[in-house]
Amino acid sequence: MYRALSSLTVSLALLSIAFGTSGAPAIGSAEAAQVTAAISQARITDADLEEMRSWIAVPVTVATLRGLNAQQSALSQSDIEALDTAWRAEREQIGDRPLVAELMARPLSNYLIRRQAMANGLYTEIFVVTDRGLNAGQSAVTSDYWQGDEAKFTKTFEVGPDAVFIDEAELHEGSGTWRQQVNFTIVDPDNGAAIGAVTIEVNLTELARRRAVGS
Repeated sequence: MYRALSSLTVSLALLSIAFGTSGAPAIGSAEAAQVTAAISQARITDADLEEMRSWIAVPVTVATLRGLNAQQSALSQSDIEALDTAWRAEREQIGDRPLVAELMARPLSNYLIRRQAMANGLYTEIFVVTDRGLNAGQSAVTSDYWQGDEAKFTKTFEVGPDAVFIDEAELHEGSGTWRQQVNFTIVDPDNGAAIGAVTIEVNLTELARRRAVGS
């Protein structure tokens, strides 16, 4: 379960974890300085974005998107909605799940699973979508198969090749960590055209911890 938080609440929460305090500290002059430091530690920087772009724009991503975009070009909106409905039904059932199984077995999904594991807790979810907003590869089973009506797609792919959308930070109540989704358009390296989009959920608690200790 996720709960959206204000930027101040997130900053205070990150501060309590990064500096070892319990609960939200009072806002005095010294504490305000620490809050400012916590905000800086938890911010997604241009360098972070460039690193994400570097490991997303690899041959397996580009080849997968090129192939699926061609396959999906003739899909109608009703076709897309039917796929999304089938996906949601499969998520709730035990046993045979052909749509889920096929997607999770794709080389791109395997690559994203490894990437998430290599990040050692920094990323909690990664998924790539086609130019129709349909899942192309993912590190875990998503709630939806079609992302085309969500901001992660409408504010990235539909805006243009350079578009980036960083969503509000949210509390993941099950783990007690704060997370933020970073979304951006994926481009074809041969011509710079938009071919899909990616969502990378960042564990802000872990990001703040690493920056607090300088690692």
